[in-house]
Amino acid sequence: MSAVVQPQRPQIAVSAAIFRDGKVLLTRRARSPAKGFYSLPGGRVEFGESLHQALKREVDEETGLTIEIIGLAGWREVLPATAGAGHYLIMSFAARWAAREPVLNDELDDYRWIAPDALASLGDLKLTGGLEEVIQSAARLIGH
Repeated sequence: MSAVVQPQRPQIAVSAAIFRDGKVLLTRRARSPAKGFYSLPGGRVEFGESLHQALKREVDEETGLTIEIIGLAGWREVLPATAGAGHYLIMSFAARWAAREPVLNDELDDYRWIAPDALASLGDLKLTGGLEEVIQSAARLIGH
């Protein structure tokens, strides 16, 4: 069993604030990084892939959903907090649900459709840093 080698440079990732019937999809991470935290579906951009291609692929792989990308809602930089941790630049997009129902892969273990204005009252849910701001920005792009 070989150890995972962490890249020596920042990695680009994408995430989607997917809206359906006025609610946004939150997914809970089943493993590190951010195990147990609710966030937006997404992941790393592969070499040669556009941000939109990566986002559609990652959303399909993680949730099985088909989406319509509306626009860039914001970005977040995650710096390595401990030795061996990753450094990511996450580009977050506003999107609309287009087809299919959520079917989670092994990276996720729960999902919830939540009204953006209800996020502040979800004190018991662990949310990734900056999530509320990205969702509010995405809601403005979607027109909610």
